[in-house]
Amino acid sequence: MKQIRLLDLGNVSPLRSQTCYHAVAYAMKPDSPDTVILVNPARPYVCIGFHQDLEKEVDLDYCRESGFPVYRREVGGGAVYLDNNQVFVQWIFHPGSLPADLETRFRLYVKPLVETYRALDIPAYLRPVNDIHVDGKKIGGTGAAQIGEAEVLVGSLMFDFDKSKMARVLKVPSEKMRDKIFESLEQYMTTIKDQLGKIPDREKVKRLYAEKMAKTLNAEVIPGTWSEEEETMVQRIDKRFLSDEWLYRKGTLKQSGIKIHEDVKLLDSVYKAPGGLIRATVRLHDNRIDDVALSGDFTLLPGMALGGMEQALRGISMESETVREKIVESYHALRIQSPGVTPEDFSKAVMLAIEQEQGR
Repeated sequence: MKQIRLLDLGNVSPLRSQTCYHAVAYAMKPDSPDTVILVNPARPYVCIGFHQDLEKEVDLDYCRESGFPVYRREVGGGAVYLDNNQVFVQWIFHPGSLPADLETRFRLYVKPLVETYRALDIPAYLRPVNDIHVDGKKIGGTGAAQIGEAEVLVGSLMFDFDKSKMARVLKVPSEKMRDKIFESLEQYMTTIKDQLGKIPDREKVKRLYAEKMAKTLNAEVIPGTWSEEEETMVQRIDKRFLSDEWLYRKGTLKQSGIKIHEDVKLLDSVYKAPGGLIRATVRLHDNRIDDVALSGDFTLLPGMALGGMEQALRGISMESETVREKIVESYHALRIQSPGVTPEDFSKAVMLAIEQEQGR
């Protein structure tokens, strides 16, 4: 039977919680074992994806004030706040040990996570390509990368998650956008604690995961230790991850908005109308407008009319004509007065945000 080395590293420094799997990957040789690492950071930190531009993604002043270190990983994806409430699950395998097709590879990786949640009476399921959901809420995402000669898959067991901190560490164009991020995380993200009302014994959950993983891979799981080469490698990677050259390297990822999960995204736009600046924060869910927040320095009467306009836009399609029609209807129904700002201006502000998602 195939053997998998399990490194249960427990609590480690924030830096080491990222560099450990990089070190195993870079140290991998033809005779190295396929390895699964279970690890969690002893303290909070922020981690950005390989392709991201740090200064565009993270509120660095807030992170410094809060004592949150920031690191760049070699796996893609977005910026994320992490702390001791997650147990990271990191696979470092030889390429021949995993399916060549990435989507099939994600299904294999996610299966024991899903089965662990289900064993805890949490009805989790794979939301293709690489999210884990419970009743439409995300309880975990996964990432993949080729590091050295190894294929790497990463994710976590989400015991709990500080959604307010996650919303706060991101660099966003407005506080209204930040409020919507937090509201969306509350609405579309969940955790073990949310589902069970308590946090179960962590060691028992890790043992349960190891059993599910062994069955999925039809392998014997053997507790292991670091090799000398891996220790040398991790110290080298620690230094690289702490360097400004690595952290501040310019990213190549060109994406707009904040992705809450595969079906939910927050977008923001600013539109200059003759009568003032309009900012639109738009949440899309399953290709429909799920929520809208409008603000700016325009004049609009009556005072409650803006909320009525926002309400009218919720749940509609993303078509520009539909958006315009709903705003015009609001103007008539609420007898809106807005000198220098027309229904077309509000419609253009909303569509400017949506067009980011549509790649226009």
